[in-house]
Amino acid sequence: MNLANTSGQTADEKAKSFSEMVRTYQERLYWHIRKMVLVHDDANDVLQNTFMKAWKGLDNFRGDSQISTWLYRIATNETLSFLSQKKARMMNSFEDVEELMLQNLQADTYFEGDEVQLKLQKAIITLPEKQRLVFNMRFYDEMPYEEMSKILDTSVGALKASYHHAARKVEDFLIKE
Repeated sequence: MNLANTSGQTADEKAKSFSEMVRTYQERLYWHIRKMVLVHDDANDVLQNTFMKAWKGLDNFRGDSQISTWLYRIATNETLSFLSQKKARMMNSFEDVEELMLQNLQADTYFEGDEVQLKLQKAIITLPEKQRLVFNMRFYDEMPYEEMSKILDTSVGALKASYHHAARKVEDFLIKE
């Protein structure tokens, strides 16, 4: 899969490389997005937008970073944009959005979690978006801070602090529940 400098490729070669990239990263990106938006249909929409944006920006991908880093950055930005737009459309407080997201998660036929997993999701959803993102990437994906730093364009120290604060908040929430 050679996506760096696609300008020398034919349209068929470019499409074939892109299809291979989609097959390779689709599931990982889906779960990265899903952990933030919680609902299957929303995650699919954001994933589709991610790949559309990647396709449009493919000619600008220079290969300075890994393809996975580039895709995670696009997926993260698309996810945060989606959540911001959802909040703006609702014009409600953050707590109302949290509650709606939890209700949608519980009603989602694709959610197969038990009570413990639901309680953990309730704790995670109370985190500010940045902390939630860092917590999910570190806790679920076991992503190294250095890779997160490239994706989120944030220092390793700030990411470690965010994760520490998020983990403490999740722990406190679970103890209180």
